[in-house]
Amino acid sequence: MVNPAVSPTEEPLDSRRLQHFLCVAEYCGFSRAAAQLHLSQQALSASVAKLESQLGVTLFDRTGRQVRLTPAGQVLRDGAAVLLSAGQVLARQVRDAAAAQRRPFVVAHTPAITADEVHGLLEPVRRGMPEVSVTAVQMFPGDLETSVLDGSVDLALRRGTTVPRTLAAAVIAYHPLRIAVARDHRFAGHRAVAIHDLRDERIVVWAPAGTSFYTDFILSTCRRAGFEPALTVNRIQGTTPTAAVLDYPDAVAFVTAPPGPAFGGAVHVVSIDDPPLVPVQGVWLPHTRSAVRELLTTGDNPHPAAAASRG
Repeated sequence: MVNPAVSPTEEPLDSRRLQHFLCVAEYCGFSRAAAQLHLSQQALSASVAKLESQLGVTLFDRTGRQVRLTPAGQVLRDGAAVLLSAGQVLARQVRDAAAAQRRPFVVAHTPAITADEVHGLLEPVRRGMPEVSVTAVQMFPGDLETSVLDGSVDLALRRGTTVPRTLAAAVIAYHPLRIAVARDHRFAGHRAVAIHDLRDERIVVWAPAGTSFYTDFILSTCRRAGFEPALTVNRIQGTTPTAAVLDYPDAVAFVTAPPGPAFGGAVHVVSIDDPPLVPVQGVWLPHTRSAVRELLTTGDNPHPAAAASRG
């Protein structure tokens, strides 16, 4: 809410006051936040009051026993975390520029994107910036946004199209879907299958419908083909997608691995006629610049997105 008692100013936001504000928001009160920050409650209240005065708004509703964020405070909380993270990234980049040995560019990816696919997506950097060191790490989807926000990951790759609320994102590639089956499965000897051929098959996924873009993409693909799929959530998480059918030999799994045998012939990857294309989305911290990231998100990757959301 707007505070009529104060007039906003255009001076830059003070990072220390933003940190104080975020701590009060996290602990829902000034006393616990003051203890965490090793400040007196009076000093912390004064810091937040100066921030409110600068912005010309009330950030906390103090009418109850527990302080609560106002709508304006909620907006500042989301933006302040990103702004402070961007400042930390900039400071690190400045130090890296002066250092003899620079920190590697860290790319995180979910298990739905294989290490081989990440290697292919890195082709623009491998070709255009051979002096740059890149480290690829696998993470579960729930850890990606936190790792981007805290600066430990420079670019996160996942299957998806929805832009995170506080981060920037762009679809940077598309991969054709195929199916993986065990060697004794009836489709193992096929060169290709159609989506509607899978109507009687059990399909292994890695998360329930409604909690994963990849699962929802598979679900909608089957529904467009005219059937409701029987989904089974894989009990083994974090392994390469083609491994799913080793524990479910009577089922199929949608994968993006190249067609042919895998796992010494224990698994066969079969093409799909007119295959659906599943996106690879890059996610990063807004208000930051990176030549490596620019090359990855605008480089010569397969099937680049024509309409990407960037920030």
